[in-house]
Amino acid sequence: MKSIKVMIVDDSAVVRQVLTGSLSEYAGIEVIGAAPDPLFAMDKMKRAWPDVIVLDVEMPRMDGISFLKKLMAEHPTPVVICSTLTEKGAATTMEALAAGAVAIVTKPQGNLRQFLLDATDELVSAIKAAAQARLKRLAPPVPVPAPKLSADAIMPASNQAAMTRTTERVVALGTSTGGTQALEYVLSTLPRVCPGIIIVQHMPEKFTAAFADRLNKVCQIEVREAQHGDRVIPGRALIAPGGRHMLLKRSGAQYVVDIIDGPPVCRHKPSVDVLFRSTARAAGANATGIIMTGMGDDGARGLREMHEAGALTLGQDEASCVVYGMPKEAKKLDAVSKEIPLEQIPAYILRGDHRS
Repeated sequence: MKSIKVMIVDDSAVVRQVLTGSLSEYAGIEVIGAAPDPLFAMDKMKRAWPDVIVLDVEMPRMDGISFLKKLMAEHPTPVVICSTLTEKGAATTMEALAAGAVAIVTKPQGNLRQFLLDATDELVSAIKAAAQARLKRLAPPVPVPAPKLSADAIMPASNQAAMTRTTERVVALGTSTGGTQALEYVLSTLPRVCPGIIIVQHMPEKFTAAFADRLNKVCQIEVREAQHGDRVIPGRALIAPGGRHMLLKRSGAQYVVDIIDGPPVCRHKPSVDVLFRSTARAAGANATGIIMTGMGDDGARGLREMHEAGALTLGQDEASCVVYGMPKEAKKLDAVSKEIPLEQIPAYILRGDHRS
């Protein structure tokens, strides 16, 4: 099998040294170079072009965002962002994802060497998935050898029927790799008057707040990181905070969200399966469930529960997905009422008769 050629671009000598050493120990990965900034990187890449670039965002001479935009315009190449886990870094990383980066691997400010050694498996999985990119398309992820819990770990399954149909509608939406750009398209297309929306986007802690803030600036609707007890109301989209699960609850005549801790479900926290199961329980046929671009199978089982509870369930079609993983797995489980392209999702969200 052909080795994946990797270029590391980071102004930290420690990061370059540790990642070069640790990644080189993995069969099938070849680090062909490391550079302290994009200008050095571009000079090296003229001699040997990488399959995947591991990129920092805050660097001297040329920042990672400018480099990424140049790459995507001139020579599209899969990029995995390796960014510091800070609020400031999160805002910058959101720009990188919007510009076309594939995934985020976070690094702390302290004890960097040990963290990088511990996080190598995560980075290798991201690199292997990104290496199979063809233009905007990515392959399903390499399985991670870790315990995989179901939504039972957060909310036990129940035979209790969901509430009867009401005029109040809720849209539950789950996505992962490629979802930042897809969500921006969907949410920025919606008018101020639209159903309340609850969202799980796989994203590390601290990054979801910056992501929500960025979307709020470009959308007519209100977009914010969810807090415990927030109401789900028309014209508002709530994004689950990284590192916490989000559940939909019915409180009298209102829908609210619970933000809780707990183990990762389908190796994710927040988990789409948890959101979808709680939505099936709380809203039933009053809900629309939408599963969008992403690696893995998180959300597939939860979407089936929404389908069985009478909700309309939609899957983003393969042609418009960056990664046709989560929607594909949901389709395999017969959880999807209909597959549609990304461009049609806003129209389905706005439909008054959501079963039409």
